[in-house]
Amino acid sequence: MIKASDYSFAGQKVLVRVDFNVPLNEDLEVTDTTRIEAAIPTIEKILADGGAVILISHLGRPKEGPEERYSLNNVLFALGDLLNRRVDFANDCIGREAAVKVANLKMGQVLLLENLRFHPGEKAGDESFARRLFNLGADVYVNDAFGTAHREHASVSTVVELFEDDKRVAGLLMEREVASATHVYKNAEKPFTAIIGGAKVSDKILLIENLLDIADNILIGGGMAYTFFKAMGGEIGNSICEDDRLELARELMIQAAEDGVNLMLPADSVAADAFAEDAKTQVTGSEEIPDKWMALDIGPEAFKSYSEVIANSKTILWNGPLGVSEMEPFARGTMEVGKAVAEATASGAFSLVGGGDSVAAINKLGLRDKISYVSTGGGALLEFFEGKVLPGIEALE
Repeated sequence: MIKASDYSFAGQKVLVRVDFNVPLNEDLEVTDTTRIEAAIPTIEKILADGGAVILISHLGRPKEGPEERYSLNNVLFALGDLLNRRVDFANDCIGREAAVKVANLKMGQVLLLENLRFHPGEKAGDESFARRLFNLGADVYVNDAFGTAHREHASVSTVVELFEDDKRVAGLLMEREVASATHVYKNAEKPFTAIIGGAKVSDKILLIENLLDIADNILIGGGMAYTFFKAMGGEIGNSICEDDRLELARELMIQAAEDGVNLMLPADSVAADAFAEDAKTQVTGSEEIPDKWMALDIGPEAFKSYSEVIANSKTILWNGPLGVSEMEPFARGTMEVGKAVAEATASGAFSLVGGGDSVAAINKLGLRDKISYVSTGGGALLEFFEGKVLPGIEALE
């Protein structure tokens, strides 16, 4: 894989796939610039080398054709502000206007093209759409969007094949993402602890199975924990449970025991009488959730024991919330685990955090700079640790 850090972009027009899929408010203003900030180093590297930048990205999930609320024109101000320079904009990512603007682009300038997903050919990985992107006239292709690397989309994998091998480059963000994930996946210092949260076991089956080969501890949280508890004969009330995955949960626990992996479930839980922020709550044993109550967070005994395991770890992977962390009464477990990860990092552990809710918790606690690496890719990071080949990375290689 050719790395942007080793590449000179002097005199080159560079097509850069970025991830500007950012949240917007009702006034269509960017409310979180994290993903834009992540792309700035690569853009500045190209400009500093004496190249020109053509940015392509998706935003949201438009159903059919252009929609104002999904226009990348909405991110133009935030991007220009972060770059401290004027950024030109084309009202389409293909077609005459885009082609003319690319042709007239001078070295040292930046052009942002309209949302790729306004064209169905993007998600379909369509070769004719990819060729239209290629025919805009860029000299080099750079992928700096790790968050979309698991997608077989036209801008992620199809168009790359049209560029010569020595004109396919991994951006600085992509470099860091792959290096951090590879470090944890292949070179983790022991003890290695994985913290896996989320609602469903089915979403994390491959991840847990793969981690059984490399992790010393797997700490389970979120709704998925109660499928495990029911599989063991526990009473889980109205807690979320995948009844069709009970046998799988039992098999995972048996496999963990056979492999000598410490698969931990929360000893206690915060249960509520309704899925609501103002619900009545009580702390109860996780295998003793009262009838008609539901577990919505791990309890104090659980996050204390989890924190002790984390404190003794040298490598930490965290993917997924430990409870319904978007609701304040059920956010404490996730927050306490976040603090424990930051403290372990300060003591010398390498920590990798990925997944929207986990990252949101770190940001809310103001601990982002206390984590070794915070990934921009939720789904991509998950598939990486499931052992899958990511099309966006494979195309660069």
